[in-house]
Amino acid sequence: MLPWLPFIAGMMTLIAMFGSFAIGVVYEVLPDCNPLIDGCRSISATGRQPPGSFLFRAIMLPQGIILGFVWYLSVLWLQELRPALSRSRSLSILIAGLVNVVALIIYVTFLGTSEPIYEFMRRTGIYLAFAGGAFAQLFVALALLRTNLRGIAKAMLSINVLVLTIGILNLLLKEILADPDPMENRLEWIATILLQAWFFLLFAAWRRTAASFAVTTRTNS
Repeated sequence: MLPWLPFIAGMMTLIAMFGSFAIGVVYEVLPDCNPLIDGCRSISATGRQPPGSFLFRAIMLPQGIILGFVWYLSVLWLQELRPALSRSRSLSILIAGLVNVVALIIYVTFLGTSEPIYEFMRRTGIYLAFAGGAFAQLFVALALLRTNLRGIAKAMLSINVLVLTIGILNLLLKEILADPDPMENRLEWIATILLQAWFFLLFAAWRRTAASFAVTTRTNS
């Protein structure tokens, strides 16, 4: 089961996003549109609108725990692939992954609240969740470049570059467009889908190396 965690992590976020949006459309609390093309709703707006919000929270809260395992197991896996992997590189992945996990849980917990302090925590949570996840992905991909999985590593890095480009483009368009919200929504959906595609590449890398994880114990005689 553990080698499937990257695949599960990628699928869960996609199911939460599109499942919540579909429920909102069916119950007529969200517009019947394509958010990737029309930019009609952000992911946050989708995730805080009942009844789809119940599905979103039910998936994304445990998703934080799953991501924690993914980042931790990724470090163990990389240490087997590259015994000379530096301690700083391992710590970079773990720290970025921890930020990703904690910020995601904060974001989902305070999603839908309106008080100023809660709004601040929600917005801070989503930005840090994106940043932590993106940096953890980047550090893993860079570590893979010195293995026989260079092809997958380059595909991972391509996704990281695309997401970074989207982030910079979003900042520029906010300054240029009179109403940047629709474009920001489109870019948010696209960037999130790309980040989930990265996990499918990690899953492929784990499968290619026949990755397995076991718990061992030692008893004193």
